[in-house]
Amino acid sequence: QVQVVESGGGLVQPGGSLRLSCVASGNIFTVNNMGWYRQATGERRDLVAAITRTGSAEYGDPVRGRFTISRDNAKNTVYLQMNSLKPEDSAVYYCKADIWADSPYSQDYWGQGTQVTVSS
Repeated sequence: QVQVVESGGGLVQPGGSLRLSCVASGNIFTVNNMGWYRQATGERRDLVAAITRTGSAEYGDPVRGRFTISRDNAKNTVYLQMNSLKPEDSAVYYCKADIWADSPYSQDYWGQGTQVTVSS
């Protein structure tokens, strides 16, 4: 059974930094694209950043230049370094991973989310 688990959320002051981690575990053959999404209360879930297995990254406009996504393929882990945080970055952050496990095709797995709150 495949699991995707996020960690690293919390409360931080405006201008501060946080680092999120997401680990995929289970009977995994390979992890393809991995990404971070966020959803504030009453809002839709939006892309924050995504990264391919070979390291090509893309970012949502609100976070470009402040957030950095990276991954460790050996650990099936993706990271999100968040700097210069703003109150509008407050949301539940979700990890999504495209994983090839016990089936002929890959599929998306989501984590349960980790809360990030930016407030003084």
